Amino acid sequence: MEADLDWLGLDWDEGPGVNRNNVLYMQSARTSTYEAALEVLRAQGLVYPCDCSRAEIAQVASAPHASEEIAYPGICRNLPKNRHFKRPPALRLRVPDGATVSFVDGIHGRVEQHVDVSVGDFVLRRGDGVFAYQLVVAVDDAAMGITDVVRGADLLLSTARQILLMRMLGSLPFALPNYTHVPLVVGSSGERLAKRHSRPTTVRELRARSVNPEEIIGVLAHGLGLVQGEARPRTAAEVARSLTLPSSWRRTPWRVPLEWQ
Repeated sequence: MEADLDWLGLDWDEGPGVNRNNVLYMQSARTSTYEAALEVLRAQGLVYPCDCSRAEIAQVASAPHASEEIAYPGICRNLPKNRHFKRPPALRLRVPDGATVSFVDGIHGRVEQHVDVSVGDFVLRRGDGVFAYQLVVAVDDAAMGITDVVRGADLLLSTARQILLMRMLGSLPFALPNYTHVPLVVGSSGERLAKRHSRPTTVRELRARSVNPEEIIGVLAHGLGLVQGEARPRTAAEVARSLTLPSSWRRTPWRVPLEWQ
């Protein structure tokens, strides 16, 4: 993937191979850091095991919210920790009653979420031992002093969980990042691009077709509203010079050209 980014002319100021201030950028190499964070939460009595399956949760829980997630109904919240488990248990965060988080998003404005109601006690580590996205992102953003987060709108409602974790871990008054959740890039018929659907063309495949990298950058930049004027080939450096967020970004999903799918 780094080779594809390099071919497109996209680079970074800090990260693998450049200004290695944080050294361990691979999440698989940061397990001990996540374990330490988990211990901080466990010491506060905020962690408990849960061996519920998705089907069991769906059967008990109310209807999904707008985020298409099912709020965890607390099935295992007050059960004995040393009980017999049906399967290797996940570890969940005991979300305090009335836990409300608000932040200002660059595109969506002020966002407020009642985490205890809309999400419930969420997973910190899965039953297979893999740390959950919410914990990993909260720990890494705080540890690395991330100042700006730009990601897809499908992750907008996960931000409150990460802020809540930062608070519980004592990462604040670490300055929260500026969050901007941008519209998704979708398929030519408007469907969300996902692995379970027909596989979209990769940058590597476009490169194999001898597509010019400036053409890709130009089409993407124009389609996403990052540049004004006609859709013409542009270098990544050219787009970066005129880029301002979030004022120039599209507010609606953008469809990938059919010939790239």
